[in-house]
Amino acid sequence: MERNRKPPINYIERITATYAALGYEPYEWHFADSEPELAPIRKPLAESRLGVIATGGIYKTGQVAFTYKDDVTYRAISSDVAEEDLRATHFAYDLTDARKDINVVFPVGALRMLQGKGIVGELAPYFFTCMGGIYSQRRVIEELAPVLVQRCLDDEIDVVLLIPV
Repeated sequence: MERNRKPPINYIERITATYAALGYEPYEWHFADSEPELAPIRKPLAESRLGVIATGGIYKTGQVAFTYKDDVTYRAISSDVAEEDLRATHFAYDLTDARKDINVVFPVGALRMLQGKGIVGELAPYFFTCMGGIYSQRRVIEELAPVLVQRCLDDEIDVVLLIPV
C-alpha cells in the first residue's frame, strides 16, 4: 500500500516565487562548478565534539526572533536547552510541525540520545542557528559564515552537523 506520496518540490521555482512575493529583485542563482571541499574527520565520532549549525530560524525563549529579510545574525543556544524553550520562525517553510515538535527541524533529542549511547563523544556547549533562505549570498559569505566558523573553532568542535531547511 503506497503512502500518500507528494510530488517532489521544485525548490528553485518555489524559492524564486517566495522571494518575488517578498518584493526582492529576481534571485540570481549560482551553481558550483565542483563539489565542495570537505574537511576529513580526524578522529572517530565517538571521540568527537559535535556541533550544530541549523538554518531553520530556531531561537530560545528570551532571545530575539529572526527577521525575514536578509537576517544574517545567528543565535547561540546551549546544547542542554529544554526543548520546550525553543521556538522557530521562518518565511520559507510551514512552521506547524516545528511548533508541535521542534525536533523536526532541530533534533536536540536525537543528538542527546546519540551522545548517551556513546555514538557521539560529546555535544558542543552551544548549537548555532540562523535563518535559511538569506537572499544575499555575499552577506552570508562575508558576514555570517566567518562568524560561525570562528565560533566552531573557539568551541573546539570536531564535527559540525549542518541542518538546512
